[in-house]
Amino acid sequence: GEIVMFAGIDDLEIGDTLITNEAAGLNAAEPLPPIAVEQPTVRMTIGVNKSPLAGREGKFLTSRMIRDRLFKELDRNVALNVEETDSADRFMVSGRGQLHLTVLIENMRREGFEMEIGPPSVIYKENPETGVKEEPWEAVEVRVPEEYVGGVVDLFNQRKGELQDMGIEGDEGMSVIKYLVPTRGMLGLRSAMLSATRGTAIIDSVFDSYKTSIKSEIQARDKGSLLAFSEGNVSSFGMEGAQTRGKLMANVGDDVYKGMIIGIHQRPGDLEVNVCKTKALTNMRSANKGITIGIVSPIEMSLDACVEYIAADELLEVTPSLFRMAKNPDMGKKSKK
Repeated sequence: GEIVMFAGIDDLEIGDTLITNEAAGLNAAEPLPPIAVEQPTVRMTIGVNKSPLAGREGKFLTSRMIRDRLFKELDRNVALNVEETDSADRFMVSGRGQLHLTVLIENMRREGFEMEIGPPSVIYKENPETGVKEEPWEAVEVRVPEEYVGGVVDLFNQRKGELQDMGIEGDEGMSVIKYLVPTRGMLGLRSAMLSATRGTAIIDSVFDSYKTSIKSEIQARDKGSLLAFSEGNVSSFGMEGAQTRGKLMANVGDDVYKGMIIGIHQRPGDLEVNVCKTKALTNMRSANKGITIGIVSPIEMSLDACVEYIAADELLEVTPSLFRMAKNPDMGKKSKK
């Protein structure tokens, strides 16, 4: 149980056994078997922030700074994997689930990094014996009041989950539901489940195994995004008109740019709205005259909520104090071609 420190030994990894070299190792103990580190199941891209509002807050902005920080993390974060991509300013980071990667991003954000984050995706493998494509599955246990069981089961079924067990635990009337769910079905599930259960659900998940990949698509989001029509500052007049189209994430006075996600559309598909427009003034009316509808408070999006929200054609801009989501301009160019 003693804590010791070693110095002067290169390439020392977690799980290695150090033995004495006296008498050519004759009196040395047998090395312990190495610790098996679980393989990554989810990956995301982390790169240089290229948005029109980049460079306003962060201290570390360049690809070299981001690269050095990511590879330095490998010294202590043994379950992490960092790979170079075709782009010199973007890196593929793989980890043990979405939470594992968002903790790294949060730490880098607090250190003063500005980054551009891609949507999470699962890592598929090919079974060496059968040659079948396999994907990771997770064992999920949810504790929830009995009146919300129907909503929880419906969410799991939409995401191709397999029911393992269901019952009531203790005298408090809490139901315990156990499912096996594909990892790609878990992406974005937590926020949806907390909304369906009014924040009462307690969710625990752990990696189970790799199983045959499900061919059907898992729909993670059934609503589109509200996009900024042009670059500028959000005005109260613009928000008043836009809030009838869905739930907004932007505040009055925020800086936005074309293609930036400023809210959740109430229908499927994306919609551009002009939240920067101002009221035309004359000598007969003032800026506030005629405004009878109050502005609804915007949704506050955390890092986890943003990572769960972004789709395959969207990006997350992370700065020391702000999270901004936007459409991926590279994918937009491809679709136009």
